[in-house]
Amino acid sequence: MTSSPRVRVLFDEAAIARRNQEMAAEIAAAAAPDLLVIAVLKGSFMFAADLIRALHRAGLAPQVEFVHLSSYRSGTVSSGNVSILRDVESSVRGRDVLLVDDVLESGRTLVFAKDLLMARGARRVFVSVLLEKPGKRAVTIKPDFVGFTCPDVFVVGYGMDIAHNYRQLPFVGVVAHGDAEPDLFGGT
Repeated sequence: MTSSPRVRVLFDEAAIARRNQEMAAEIAAAAAPDLLVIAVLKGSFMFAADLIRALHRAGLAPQVEFVHLSSYRSGTVSSGNVSILRDVESSVRGRDVLLVDDVLESGRTLVFAKDLLMARGARRVFVSVLLEKPGKRAVTIKPDFVGFTCPDVFVVGYGMDIAHNYRQLPFVGVVAHGDAEPDLFGGT
């Protein structure tokens, strides 16, 4: 008999809330007052919402847009091809843009989005990610604002999913099946 999957907490609610406040202060110090926040759907929706509220508390009143990009489709590994499923509606010409995503792994999606926004005339494009997995980079990109460095595991919660499950969790975690404990930090 197999037991149902459980989720081991990697970054809890309190740590995420603290880091969002810290990042909002860093962003407010770097960005122009007419900041446009573009959240990359779907995984970043919780992070983006909390970060936008933190930006408000830090004295900014950003406009908000959404872009839906995909390089994963239904898998758990990036396909390497990025497609636009939903584009932004606002002009980015001459504006500071904060691109918000959940995880920076291969970097292909964020490089694609950043290059697209710069080609459309953005003054500057800052990249903010909740999680960075530096060991998986396939392209050159350095995020401007990082919540946490993440071990090389597939994470769920706080908007991130596996097969549309676990997005609702208020923390970031790793799914463990049965008695197996996920090896979060590469030990044996």
